[in-house]
Amino acid sequence: MKSPTLFAAAALSALFLLTGCKSKSVGTGASFKGPIGLQLYSLRGDFAKDVPGTMARVQEFGFKYVELAGTYNMPPEPFLEMLASNKLKAVSGHFSYDMYRTNVHEVAHQAEALGLKYAGCAWIAHQGEFDEQETREAAKVFNNAGKVLAEHGIQFFYHTHGYEFRPHGNGTLFDLLLAETDPKLVKYQMDVFWVVHPGQDPVKWLEKYAGRWELMHVKDMKKGTERNFTGKSNVNNDVQVGTGIMDWPAILATARRVGVKWYFIEDESDEAARNIPGSLKYLEAVKF
Repeated sequence: MKSPTLFAAAALSALFLLTGCKSKSVGTGASFKGPIGLQLYSLRGDFAKDVPGTMARVQEFGFKYVELAGTYNMPPEPFLEMLASNKLKAVSGHFSYDMYRTNVHEVAHQAEALGLKYAGCAWIAHQGEFDEQETREAAKVFNNAGKVLAEHGIQFFYHTHGYEFRPHGNGTLFDLLLAETDPKLVKYQMDVFWVVHPGQDPVKWLEKYAGRWELMHVKDMKKGTERNFTGKSNVNNDVQVGTGIMDWPAILATARRVGVKWYFIEDESDEAARNIPGSLKYLEAVKF
């Protein structure tokens, strides 16, 4: 028997379907069809000050879907109610590597309570330079997470963060991670910024592992941004989509062809709230 929390999640999801899907989808156009959502981490500073007001602003931008990075100390039921009252649906969420490593069943419980379709990890804890041993250990953690989450009808994914592209053998540590993870249990989210940051080509990686990528972070990069394998960069190197260095027509066309299912704008910059409307307009107008 389902818990009251799960019944609430189902009821709120139905409410969303009745009230949230009738309006026109922002961020989509003749070429880019989405679906497009917002990674709420983009507005973390605003959420820290005013959760209800910031959630309302997400709705005002025109989004229907969101990706979570926590619930701002709110239990699942009131958080889901807040989403539903703003006609928003949480599709995926990020949880810490340590939770997947030490308490994956709690991740599954939280993700299920929130009605998530996907639960992912955006950073593999490591010391110094990310290495082969840490890659192999992460693969074991991810395979186990994928198995546990699948039992709850949730798909696990890993979000690229740059340091995985260090050379290894005839390829990179990211190639090793892909080889060591079960294609059915472990999918991937391409953060375009964090593929370009270590000097890689998003189109080539989408093509190389077609079928493994199911989600994408649509994030542009300021011209002149330093490239390295740290997985770290000044947040203000994130810029409005379409004003940076990314070849979005090629990236988005390839993403559609290889089966990416969900797209989320993530803008970590201080100007995120100002950038988001322009990013949506760019996606509406882009041609490919």
